[in-house]
Amino acid sequence: MSTKFPYKKIAVWALAAAAAAGGLWAYSRREKASEVRYVSVEAKAEPLIETVETTGQVEPLNRVEITPPSAGRIEQLLAEEGEVVKAGQVLALMSSTDRVAILDAARSLGPDQYKSWQEAYKPIKVMAPLAGTIILKNVVEGQTVGMSTVLYAMSDQLIVKASVDESDVGKVKVGQRVKIVLDAYPDRPVMGRVFQILDEGTNVSNVITYGVKIRPDHVPSFFKSQMTANIGIEVSRKDDAVMVPSKALTVDPSGNTAVITAVNGGKPVYQRVETGSDSGSRTEITSGLSAGEKVYYQDRAYKPQQAEGGNPLMPGRPNINRQQQRAVRGH
Repeated sequence: MSTKFPYKKIAVWALAAAAAAGGLWAYSRREKASEVRYVSVEAKAEPLIETVETTGQVEPLNRVEITPPSAGRIEQLLAEEGEVVKAGQVLALMSSTDRVAILDAARSLGPDQYKSWQEAYKPIKVMAPLAGTIILKNVVEGQTVGMSTVLYAMSDQLIVKASVDESDVGKVKVGQRVKIVLDAYPDRPVMGRVFQILDEGTNVSNVITYGVKIRPDHVPSFFKSQMTANIGIEVSRKDDAVMVPSKALTVDPSGNTAVITAVNGGKPVYQRVETGSDSGSRTEITSGLSAGEKVYYQDRAYKPQQAEGGNPLMPGRPNINRQQQRAVRGH
């Protein structure tokens, strides 16, 4: 009775052992490729500015619509949009309904009669009620108007009104500095200050916002009513906040927020800290660390390995003779 040698089992065991050895070899290679190294940086005293970002628009502080004192016809317009006018300045001349009828009848009598009636029956003067800027001219010369027709609109000065979310409005105070950037002039920022926070909110799609009025330090000529503005309200400022990279923050063995202040024999030394504001990439340290002190953080930079002849335990495809191949296949 002949005994068959179990080629199939031996081959399977050999392949499994080689795979396991290869896995250990690859693991050791990966560990070497991702060895932990520490990078040191210095905590720095830097300005830290917290802002509330929102949008708004340019609008008049006080918008005044000018209507005629009586019905009639506009004879002459003396002011244009964008013009700065004084209180009491004549903006337009108009004829009342009676004067229109008289002058139209006199016109048929000849130029002398027409001129005589013009001088005898003076036109009505429409005057600016306050000093400011003409922001709307709503009629043309020769137009017939009623007493409710708006001839001009003017504003005493242009401001910016921001819409601030209710979650942020508690941080906003009168007197805070504001940076205003118009969509139409993104490279020409204007500074201003908050001078009023409205008490009544507005509900739009279940989002409550509050109006915040901002007075520019100066109103440039390119400001136009209803222009859209991007607004940054400076709600807090520290000129010497202690800042570190956010990735330098870690957790010590007790679970407290900490930084690493030294590495002794490959082991980190932790220092518990308290944090304040953060800008995303950098975080404020409010206690536990001073400017000038060094902190360390881990850097696991992957180092690609160059081929050095392959795995000695798995030198390539096994060289199995035909008899062994038949045994593995079960023949």
